[in-house]
Amino acid sequence: MEPRAARSRKGEGPRGEQERRRSGGGNIEKDRGLDLVQWTRHMEAVKTQLLEQAQGQLIELLDRAVQEAIQCYPPQGGPLSSIPPDSLSKAREPSLGKRKIFIIRKSLLDELMEVQHFRTIYHMFIAGLCVFIISTLAIDFIDEGRLMLEFDLLIFSFGQLPLALMTWVPMFLSTLLVPYQALRLWARPRARGAWMLGVGLGCMMLAVHTTVLWVLPVHVALKYQLPPASRCILVFEQVRLLMKSYSFLREAVPGTLCARGGEGMRAPSFSSYLYFLFCPTLIYRETYPRTPNVRWNYVAKNFAQALGCVLYACFILGRLCVPVFANMSREPFSTRALVLSIMHATLPGIFMLLLIFFAFLHCWLNAFAEMLRFGDRMFYRDWWNSTSFSNYYRTWNVVVHDWLYSYVYQDGLWLLGGRARGAAMLGVFLVSAVVHEYIFCFVLGFFYPVMLMLFLVFGGLLNFMMHDRHTGPAWNVLMWTLLFLGQGIQVSLYCQEWYARRHCPLPQTTFWGLVTPRSWSCHT
Repeated sequence: MEPRAARSRKGEGPRGEQERRRSGGGNIEKDRGLDLVQWTRHMEAVKTQLLEQAQGQLIELLDRAVQEAIQCYPPQGGPLSSIPPDSLSKAREPSLGKRKIFIIRKSLLDELMEVQHFRTIYHMFIAGLCVFIISTLAIDFIDEGRLMLEFDLLIFSFGQLPLALMTWVPMFLSTLLVPYQALRLWARPRARGAWMLGVGLGCMMLAVHTTVLWVLPVHVALKYQLPPASRCILVFEQVRLLMKSYSFLREAVPGTLCARGGEGMRAPSFSSYLYFLFCPTLIYRETYPRTPNVRWNYVAKNFAQALGCVLYACFILGRLCVPVFANMSREPFSTRALVLSIMHATLPGIFMLLLIFFAFLHCWLNAFAEMLRFGDRMFYRDWWNSTSFSNYYRTWNVVVHDWLYSYVYQDGLWLLGGRARGAAMLGVFLVSAVVHEYIFCFVLGFFYPVMLMLFLVFGGLLNFMMHDRHTGPAWNVLMWTLLFLGQGIQVSLYCQEWYARRHCPLPQTTFWGLVTPRSWSCHT
């Protein structure tokens, strides 16, 4: 006996089969319709998600633009509620203009490293370091028959490092104790005669403090003949502590003196000053925006990268500079040899510039900022996109630029009058050029004003000639070309003078012998 379903199929005939197919096709079309509805809902959800992400990024971008606008153009004459609270306490200060505002933000390179294309450029520099290491090993193996990386230049440069660190201790203690105690002497509300005595005592303490910071590192460096890297540590700390001391007094003294006779007198806390001495900024504030936690892996990564940059610089100097300049003083001086040496030094010079920027302004400062949970990581801007030298000077080192702008340019305008912008800008260039030349003189151990001429004369002219109205790729190419040439001139002339002073020592030390370039006359 056949099943009922089979009998029913047999009795369907052509019409039944057609109806069954039509019914099956309807189910397929129904399924396709359901799939289309689901796909449409999925695409709507994707569209909503993309719009939310784009809106979030746009809001973040606009917030950043607003913050940058507030930083660059603080309100003047507007409602007091729009001014940050710490600005209200400074309302009676003489220089009311652009005032540094700290906000939480990442360094620009950290943001760019999130883009794979930019991270590849970083990988290329690492590959270049690997090539230097491989070439060193290959040359040592071929010439000496051994595989060993020699760090003679690194060991020489950081010689007597413990002595330099021991010299730093009294420098730091002097900066930690003297300016703060001098401020407390000035802030005490007492009779006029006693207060004047306290002011005189505080000024004497600051004079002793400044003398210690200036004389002690120079004395140690000259007496014990410290090598360049150890001298570099001392001179950078010397300049940094002096700038920090001045900023602390410049920011704290006006408000403290104004409130000295009142009951609500409030001197800055010692902990805020101690924090300021270590945090990566030269502008004193009693409080700074702080990040919620410390990423120790980020700290270790930045210190490792800074160490890698030091090794990279030693390889560049050892492979690209020492073989060229070590024997130049043994040949007669000629314009041809000078020009060729400058052209040869352009590549290692620009490499050294990039390494100094990445090691110090990015890795070192970010490592300390992370350890101290310092929120504002804008230590530099996109200086590599500059189409003018005026923009390059503003964006290369924001930390130092903020100090020069606040305490040299703005205070210069207050002293000279608001219209003396040219004189105030010239003062900024003069102070910066003299300090840069002093650093080079201290580190290298001789006076050769290459940096002074390049920075003050040529840099000053380029600052006014290549101004912000020049835009376009051609101006950026011109800026990079001049940077290459400037770095080549510095590396070439300083290396020649370094070896000339070793090949041709003076029979007796005289003032003119110390300040006259030895490379002009040394032929051994």
